[in-house]
Amino acid sequence: MGVKLTKNEQKKQKDALKQFQRYLPTLQLKQQQLQAVIRESEQEIAKLKEEQAKAKASLSGWIAVYGENASFPPERSIGTLVKVDRIEKDRGNIAGVEVPVFRELVFKPIEYDLDFYPLWVDKAIVALRDIAKFDALVRTLEERIELLSAELRTTTQRVNLFEKVKIPEAKENIRVIGIYLQDQQTAAVVRGKIAKKKLVKAG
Repeated sequence: MGVKLTKNEQKKQKDALKQFQRYLPTLQLKQQQLQAVIRESEQEIAKLKEEQAKAKASLSGWIAVYGENASFPPERSIGTLVKVDRIEKDRGNIAGVEVPVFRELVFKPIEYDLDFYPLWVDKAIVALRDIAKFDALVRTLEERIELLSAELRTTTQRVNLFEKVKIPEAKENIRVIGIYLQDQQTAAVVRGKIAKKKLVKAG
């Protein structure tokens, strides 16, 4: 077992137990917080994907009405007019974890021949940019989930360590030391009584 059967060790174990019991609720709270934020982020992703699908459906329907997109050569399709340059993000903090927060999606400036494309091309570009923004938001949330999940794994390991190992171990050590010290005390009392009897007899 490797635990010293002394009063000092008993105090050390009691102090450790207090510390574990004080720290455990903080860890459990963090665990719950992380689980809740991961769930929320997953729900947000599902909602964004749904909204994106609706936007794509309405856009393709709208382009089909004009019936002109199919007549563009592939290298000049409407999609070629929208190119993402970068996703700009801020940093946020959730349960002590630094996470990305979507700020804006920056597009490459693309010039196009106004004589070649129909008048509705401007509207189509705005719609395609909105659709691309959904992807950027989803990617940012996925990155956030990844970071929070890693932290959740570590926190869960710590909670388990405290709950299943450290706290029961400290309690058992305190119990074993207590029994030993009690036995020592009883033995001392018995020894004392025997010594007293011997003295009386001798007297």
